[in-house]
Amino acid sequence: MADVAVALAPVIVAGAGTMGNGIAQTFAASGRRVLLLDANEAALKRGLGAIEKSLGKLVEKGKLDAAARSETLGRIATERGGFPVAECAIAVEAVPEKIEIKREVFRMLDQLLPKGAILATNTSSISITELAAGTTRPARFVGMHFMNPVPLMPLVEVVRGVETDEETVRETVALSKALGKTPVVVADRPGFVSNRVLMPMINEAAFTLMEGVADREAIDTVMKLGMNHPMGPLALADLIGLDVCLDIMEVLHHGFGDSKYRPCPLLRSMVAAGRLGRKSGRGFYDYGA
Repeated sequence: MADVAVALAPVIVAGAGTMGNGIAQTFAASGRRVLLLDANEAALKRGLGAIEKSLGKLVEKGKLDAAARSETLGRIATERGGFPVAECAIAVEAVPEKIEIKREVFRMLDQLLPKGAILATNTSSISITELAAGTTRPARFVGMHFMNPVPLMPLVEVVRGVETDEETVRETVALSKALGKTPVVVADRPGFVSNRVLMPMINEAAFTLMEGVADREAIDTVMKLGMNHPMGPLALADLIGLDVCLDIMEVLHHGFGDSKYRPCPLLRSMVAAGRLGRKSGRGFYDYGA
């Protein structure tokens, strides 16, 4: 199979949410045709709107010209009809962090993509090996964990499952570099590297707030000014989504069986109340309507 970094083969992105539309934009900006899929028509429209808004901001800042913006948008399709699926070299899944949903999406992609194409998941914590086992091509299955916001953040965690072959890892690394990203190859362990380190910090910040050690602004200020973090952990949790943070902590707790990963009760309560962060208008901070 031709190297995906050179061939500029078409790409499928499944899931038009925050991560999915960012991944689709990044692939399209690199010159690749993209088929963006989502079972929810409204979510698909919102995803396209988010891409248009993101590209518009780049034009306003002088980082992209109007012609390049139009060309990038023109490379993104939302319907299979007329899209060269048979030429696709990779599909990237970016649906919610629920293993049942991901398995169903990969059953569809496994049947849709040509033999030899790579199946990649943007999961932030679920086992690559477990997801790969539900497909007919576990050797061609890999984690491709982008960071949010995808168009701006340079890191991609390339996660090697038990059955992932070396060629798949090599091609995914090459593709990541072709997208202008910095790939880091990691093993398939709960949370990989990024969330195994980040989420316990966010969880501990929630415990610190719950126990009244300091208020939210003080906690975030300590981490920004004392640890040189660009954003405090509570504000970052709001950006990521408190439901996502809780899901990842549940995976860490279950995967390692260690009480140090137990989710903070305050985090659970806030998710139950629908205070999910920026996307709901209220989390640790209030973002208004």
